[in-house]
Amino acid sequence: MLDIKFIKENTELVQAGAKKKHIDVDINRLVKIDNKRLLLLKEVEEMRAEQNLASKQISEMLDEVERRRLISKMKILKESLTVKEGELKIAEKVWQELMFQVPNIPDPSVPEGETDVQNQEVRNWGDLPHFEFEPKSHIEIMEGLGLAEFERGSKVAGFRGYFLKGDIALLNFAVWQFVLDFMSTKKGFTPFIAPSMARETNFAGTGYLPQGKEELYKTQDDLYLAGTAEVPIMGFHADEVLSEESLPRTYIAFSPCYRREAGSYGKDVKGLYRVHEFMKMEQIVLCEASHQESVKWHEELTRNAEEIMQALKIPYHVVVNCGGDLGLGQVKKYDIEAWTPSQKKYGETHSSSYFHDFQTRRLNIRYKDKEGNLRFAHSLNNTAVASPRILISILENYQQADGSVVVPEVLRKYMGKDLIS
Repeated sequence: MLDIKFIKENTELVQAGAKKKHIDVDINRLVKIDNKRLLLLKEVEEMRAEQNLASKQISEMLDEVERRRLISKMKILKESLTVKEGELKIAEKVWQELMFQVPNIPDPSVPEGETDVQNQEVRNWGDLPHFEFEPKSHIEIMEGLGLAEFERGSKVAGFRGYFLKGDIALLNFAVWQFVLDFMSTKKGFTPFIAPSMARETNFAGTGYLPQGKEELYKTQDDLYLAGTAEVPIMGFHADEVLSEESLPRTYIAFSPCYRREAGSYGKDVKGLYRVHEFMKMEQIVLCEASHQESVKWHEELTRNAEEIMQALKIPYHVVVNCGGDLGLGQVKKYDIEAWTPSQKKYGETHSSSYFHDFQTRRLNIRYKDKEGNLRFAHSLNNTAVASPRILISILENYQQADGSVVVPEVLRKYMGKDLIS
């Protein structure tokens, strides 16, 4: 959420940011509603002050006639106050709804564009594999080795359900353990196991609600299932004041994740690329309120993910997302996309974003700076690894002519073998 004072002082900049993100929001209406809200608030506060003063005078008044006259006057005031409070409540509700529609302003370096087709390559890494045979898809590889059960997965869990078994399950655990060791031991991030279920306020605070409601699963207890540990970890510090000395806070959080994929019918319906239930390790950072600090951490989180891909020796490229492919709160975003031999194209495996104080303002996460001023922290997040999607890249890039799959060297100590056959 942007500061309303900033919005009113920079309406053209905010409107331009919304246009670049291809988000339709009426900033002028918001400004008018805010002016009305402030006027009503002033009137309500004045009437309440008058009411409080009169109550004190009535309790101390000795003249019965004057006392009754003032009581009658206060009855009229009370009726007027009730009407004004109702108007204020409606204005505040409309104001809140409009405030939650205002997107964060994208960085000037974000390219123009409406969809991910307009995302621009920043760099690439690794040599694309050359096979002396026609490479199989991850589905064919797993079915050939008896590593997955897609039909039984659908029977049990419905559309996009799956079972992983045998060596692919062990490979999955190996990837998690490698990434956990890398992020906690080498990078010094604090490990978390985060809940998947969270209250609605956490999703609104991180920007997934109200716009993304169709993508979320909801329980009968009015809890939502998160599609990333970013949601519960950001909620972890909601309404807290952190010390500046404790920043940056760097977390690596593991959680089950759930997405309805409501807008993806017909896309990647087979295999492991686009599933409803998956696991993810997420990098989350809270840092001081500095654009330079946010940019520094954004590059570092992206570099962490790239180092993971390089350790796995999976070819990839990094793209900077265009304005139309940014979420409501993101200032800038990179996607890392891994090479998929069977499709001869790159597919997204990681997303890296920074938000300035968009999320922390909504969640009221602040810190006290050296001058004693309260400031909203800046927040960032980036995928460390998402599975089973990462397994697609490993299986397809490491496949052999006989149908076997070489285990990436960095995972062998966790797997206890160097070949899946």
